[in-house]
Formats: sequence, C-alpha cells, structure tokens
Amino acid sequence: MNSSSPGPDGAAAPASAPSAAASRPDPAAPDPTGVPHPVPPSPEVAAAEAAGGAGGRRGRFTSVALVIGGIVSLQFGSSVAVLLFPRAGALGVVTLRLVVASLVLLIACRPKLRGYGRGDWATVVGFGVALAGMNSLFYQAIDRIPLGAAVTLEFLGPLILSVATSRRVLSLLWATLALGGVVLLGREGFDGLNLTGAACALAAGGLWAAYILLSARAGQRFPQADGLALAMTVAALLSLPLGIASAGRALLDPVTLGLGAAVALMSSVLPYTLELLALRKLPASGFAVMMSLEPAAAATAGFLVLHQALGWAEIVAIGLVVIASVGAVRSAGAGHG
Repeated sequence: MNSSSPGPDGAAAPASAPSAAASRPDPAAPDPTGVPHPVPPSPEVAAAEAAGGAGGRRGRFTSVALVIGGIVSLQFGSSVAVLLFPRAGALGVVTLRLVVASLVLLIACRPKLRGYGRGDWATVVGFGVALAGMNSLFYQAIDRIPLGAAVTLEFLGPLILSVATSRRVLSLLWATLALGGVVLLGREGFDGLNLTGAACALAAGGLWAAYILLSARAGQRFPQADGLALAMTVAALLSLPLGIASAGRALLDPVTLGLGAAVALMSSVLPYTLELLALRKLPASGFAVMMSLEPAAAATAGFLVLHQALGWAEIVAIGLVVIASVGAVRSAGAGHG
C-alpha cells in the first residue's frame, strides 16, 4: 500500500499562489526501505505531550474514546446495512451510504477549495478511492463468505500496518495477541471459503490500511473534517454509477432511502469523523491495533440487532482483542510521554 507516498506528479504550483500545505514535507512518505512511518502529531499536540501534564493524558484518553465511539457506531450501522441488502444489494447500499454521507459532510463542513497544492488534492483523491474501494469490496466479501471470516481477513491489513509503522518491540506482542483473537473469532467461517469473497476481504484490508494513513494525512493537510468531506465526495462519485447499475429504482424507495441515510450517519459520517480527529493525537500504529476492537463490536451488534448468538470462543476472542487494544494504547502513550 503506497497510497501514503507523495501524490504530486512533480509539477510546481504557480509561484503567485503558493500553498502552505504543499510546502510542508510529506509526513507519511516511506523511507528508502519502503516501510511507511506513522504520521507525526501536530506541533501543538507534540508540545502538549512533551510537557507530560494532565492535559496530554486527557488528550490521549479523549482520542481513545473517539476511536471506540466510532467503532461502535460503525458496527451497529453495518447491522442496519445487512437489513438493506435484500432491498438494494451490496453496491446499492454502499452508494446510498457514501452519497448521503458526502452530502451531510459537505453541508456541515463547507470545505474551501482554494489554497491547496497538488499534494493536498492527491491526498483527497487517494483518500476517496480508499473509502470507495474499502466499503465496496467488504460488502462484496460478506455477500459471499461468512461475516466472521471476512472481518478476520480484512483485519490483516491494519494489523500488518501496526507492526510496520511501530518501532517498539512490545507492539509485536499486542499485534500477535490481537491476531489470535481475531482468528479465534472467525474460526468457524474458514471452511469452504469462496475464493472471490476471500480475495475481496483481503483487498478491503489493504485499502483499510491505506485509509488509516490517508486519513491521518488529510487531518494534517486540511482543517477540521474538510479533508474527509472532500474525500467522501470523491468516493460517492466513484460508487454512484455502480450503485445505479446494480440497484436502479430501488435506490429511490422512501424506506430504502431512510435506512440508507441511517447507515450513512452511523457507518460513515460519525465514525470517520471521530477517527480523523483521534488520529491527530494517536500514532498510526496504536490506532491500527485499536481497530482489533472491530470484530468484538461486530459480534455485539450482531447479537443485539441481528440476534446472532455468542459462543465461548467468541467471548474469549473479544477478551483477547480488548486486552491487545488497551495494551497498544498504553504502549503508544508511554512512547510519547
């Protein structure tokens, strides 16, 4: 995944209108070995953390709370999306989700279009491609293979990212523990996997890793959630032709539109905004391992909304991923304190 590599094609911006964002070095550019580095915090955040005071600790705890809130919202939104599949299909649901989310974000953020360089716009386009591809491929995966297996395969993307971007040996322990929990959670879904579905889940995982890095870059280059609003618009435009071709007039059904709007708010607007804000203070490696909470939240949402029972293996798996996530966050905090 080299979506984090510099986006500009080498052409210089007009000298009469230089971009402050474009003049900054690319924080996520890979080193000569090809391993991407975590996106560093902003100067204000770095200064607060260097002070080591209560404010820095509160900031980290707030970021953790934002990530957990985004995870819970996303997974309950996914449960509602499952109810929509018979009405609009996987591609139709993705289209509704992205289009409604982009409209909400554009109205709420009213992002400015001037004053940005080629690198900034390359980040937005890459971010939008990652959003559209990640959602479309994952819904295609769960249309063909069990949800537990799909989540397990998809999670390999951010898990690999967490190891690649962390320079702390302890992160390997938390990543291994998280992987064990995720594999245990999906153990009943690995028999007779559809190869196309498995490939879609793996590809979605790669784009999930790209989303993590590109979301961090967007947070550095654009104020507030402006980068997210622009990227979501790119994603909506990319998915719209596929959704129309797949679902047609079903997208205009009032009930489908209402449920689609709920899915958009719960699965896109709220979680992506919370994650983007959290990535301003959390390192990419810690954030990536925290995503191990996704299967646990999915199992809980499935139990409460879709009445899917939890067995002993699922309960143990939830405990493993929670421990791994807490350990990863504490390690990241110790590394910045």
